[in-house]
Amino acid sequence: MLGMALVALDGTIVSTAVPQIVGDLGGLAVFSWLFSGYLLAVTVTLPVYGKLSDTFGRKPVLIAGIILFLIGSVLCAAAWNMPSLIAFRIVQGLGGGALQGTVQTLASDLYPLKERPKIQARLSSVWATAAVAGPAAGGLLAGYADWRWIFLINLPVGGLALWLIARHLVEPARATAEGAGEGGDGGRDASRTGPGGRDASRTGRGSRDASRTGRGSRDRSRTGRGSRDASRTGRGSRDRSRTGAGGRRRPKVDWLGALAIFATGTLLLTALVQGGVAWPWLSAPSLGLFGAATVAAAFTVVVERRAAEPIIPGWTWRRRTIAAVNLALGALGLLMVAPTVFLPTYAQAVLGLGPIAAGFVLSAMTLTWPVSAAFSSRLYTRIGFRLTAVIGITLSLLTLLAFPFLPFPGEPWQPTLIMLLLGAALGLFQLPLIVGVQSTVPWSERGTTTASVLFCRQVGQSVGAALFGAVANGVLAARLGGGDDFDSLARTLTDGTASEQVRRAVDAAVDYVYVGAAAAAALALLALLTLAPRRFPVLTEEALDGTRAEGAEKPTTHQGTLRTPRPPSPPPPPAR
Repeated sequence: MLGMALVALDGTIVSTAVPQIVGDLGGLAVFSWLFSGYLLAVTVTLPVYGKLSDTFGRKPVLIAGIILFLIGSVLCAAAWNMPSLIAFRIVQGLGGGALQGTVQTLASDLYPLKERPKIQARLSSVWATAAVAGPAAGGLLAGYADWRWIFLINLPVGGLALWLIARHLVEPARATAEGAGEGGDGGRDASRTGPGGRDASRTGRGSRDASRTGRGSRDRSRTGRGSRDASRTGRGSRDRSRTGAGGRRRPKVDWLGALAIFATGTLLLTALVQGGVAWPWLSAPSLGLFGAATVAAAFTVVVERRAAEPIIPGWTWRRRTIAAVNLALGALGLLMVAPTVFLPTYAQAVLGLGPIAAGFVLSAMTLTWPVSAAFSSRLYTRIGFRLTAVIGITLSLLTLLAFPFLPFPGEPWQPTLIMLLLGAALGLFQLPLIVGVQSTVPWSERGTTTASVLFCRQVGQSVGAALFGAVANGVLAARLGGGDDFDSLARTLTDGTASEQVRRAVDAAVDYVYVGAAAAAALALLALLTLAPRRFPVLTEEALDGTRAEGAEKPTTHQGTLRTPRPPSPPPPPAR
C-alpha cells in the first residue's frame, strides 16, 4: 500500500505546485509535459513490467520500480530548468509503471478470491486519501517550504516501503512462466510444481530407464564405470548450464518487443496528447506521428508473433474474458476524463467555486468508490462477475446522462451528489472485472493479464483527453463564434468577471463531454454483453497458483465461488 501511495500522491501533490515550479524554472509553454511525460512512461512500461513480473517474480520488479521512482524523485528535486524536470519526471514514470501494475498483481497473489475485494478496496482508499491529502500537502510544501520538497517527501515513504518489501515479502513457490507463449494459450500447465524444479529431473527418466536395460553390460565392463560416470557428470553440468539453477530453463526476455511497444506507445500517446494543443490535428507533425505510430504498431505485431515469450502475447486478445475486460476498462479510462479533467473547471467557471472547493467536489467520487468496491464481493459471489459489472456500468451510464440536466448555474451539492453516485457505480464495475480476470489465469500469466487491462485503461484515458478536449473546444467555438482555447477560457473564468454567455458556453461544453462519457459507458456495456462469457472461467486456488498436484482431480468452478469436488462416498458394507 505504501508503494501504491507513491504513485497515488504523485499526481495530486505535483499539480498544486505548478505555479511555484513555473515561477522558479520558467517553461510555461511546456509545463503540461510534467504530467504528460509521466503518463507516457507509466503507460508504455505497464506491459513490459507485467511480463517481467511473470518471468522473474513480483518482488524484484517491485523493488526495482521503487528504486527507480526514488531516483527520479531525487533528480526532480535537483532539476535546474523545465526540460530537465520533464526528463526526470519521465524517469519517475518508468518506476511508477512497475508500481502501478505489480501492486495490483501482488494483491491477487497474496489473497484468496474471497478476500481480494477487501485489499482492493484498501488500495482504492489509498487513491481516495491521495485525492484529498495530496493537494493540501502540495500546497503547504510549495507555499511554506519549497516546491522541491514535493519530490523529496517521496524518499521516506519509498524507503519504508522498500524496507518492508525486502524484509517481509516472501513469494510462495509458484509456476514459472516457461511456455507461456507456446501453443496460443500456453503457460497454464507448464511447470506446475513451481520454481523449485521438483519435476525437472522427470525429463531424464527415460535416460535412466534406458541405462537400466544395459545392466548386463555392467558386469562385462565394470572398469569403465568411472568413465561413464564422468561423462554423466559432464552431461549433467552441461544440462545445468543450459537450464540454470533448480532445473529451470533460463527465462527469455523479449527486449526487442519491449522496445517496439515502448516506441509505439510513445508515438501514439504523444500524438494524442499534443494534437490540438501544440499543433492542429491535421498538421504535418500530427499526421507524421500517427503515421509513425501505425508503422511501429505493425512492426510490433511482427516482432511479438515471432518472439518465444512475447511481452504482449496473443492470448490477451484471443480469450474472450480478457478481451472483454480490456475493452471495458479502456472505455472506463475514456469516461473518467469527464469528471477528472472537466469537472474542476466546471465547478470554478459555472458554479463560481474556488480551486480547493472544486477539488472537493471531484473527491466526492473517491469516497463512495472504495465502499462500493468492498461491497461488490457480496454481489458477484452470488450473481457473477459479469452481471455485477453490467449493473455497475448501467448505473454509471444513467448517472452520466443525468449531468446535462443540472440547472444553470446550479448548486454545488448537485454535481457532488452525481459524483457520489458515479463513484458507487464504478466501484461495482471496475473491481469485479479486475478480480474476475485475474482469477481466470494462473500465476505465470497474472502479471501480463493485469498489465494488459491497466494498459488499455491508460490508453483510453489518453484517447479521452484528446477526444473530449476537441469536443469541448468545438462547442466553445460554436457558442462564442471564435476559436478560443478551452483552457485559456477556463483561466479567465476563475476571477468571476466573465460574462454569462461565456459561462453558459462552458456549461454546454461540459454537458457535451458528459454525453460523450455516457457513450463510452455504453461501449463498455456492449463489450460485456457481447464478448464476456456469462460465467467467467474461474480457476481454483490451486490452479491459480500453479501448484496443483499432477493427477489430482480438477475442482469445478462457479463464478466467484470456488467449489471442490465431493469426496467419493464409501463403498457399501459387504453383505453378510
